[in-house]
Amino acid sequence: MMRRLRQNKCATVLVVAFAIIAPTDVGYVKATEIQTDTAVLGWLDKVTGRVNTLEAWVGDTIRIGTLSINVQTCMARPPEETPEKGAFIKIWESRSGESSNEVFSGWMFASSPALSAMDHPVYDVWVLGCKDRRRSIIE
Repeated sequence: MMRRLRQNKCATVLVVAFAIIAPTDVGYVKATEIQTDTAVLGWLDKVTGRVNTLEAWVGDTIRIGTLSINVQTCMARPPEETPEKGAFIKIWESRSGESSNEVFSGWMFASSPALSAMDHPVYDVWVLGCKDRRRSIIE
């Protein structure tokens, strides 16, 4: 009985030691993200059914109807890696005679538009891609 207990302890120690020493990311390459200067956005006016795209420079504020959209950063992965583009966006609604209120603040991803969607009764806004005029990254 004691001999079997010692063997189990030795086996346990070996398994734990191997788990600590063994590399955990063998065969995996970590993605490098590239910060771009322009976000390509899609938007929908639910009342008229109009769908359109626009380019928003990082740091600039653009207007769509009653919305003010500010893209704070837009990140893309190089073409040789798993494709993903995402932007951190802040959106405010401003109506005449009222103070503006924040409608959305957060990351939006081109591959998963429903993951972090803006909830608004009239407009939908989503990220289509990122562009960088310096590096020729196209959505």
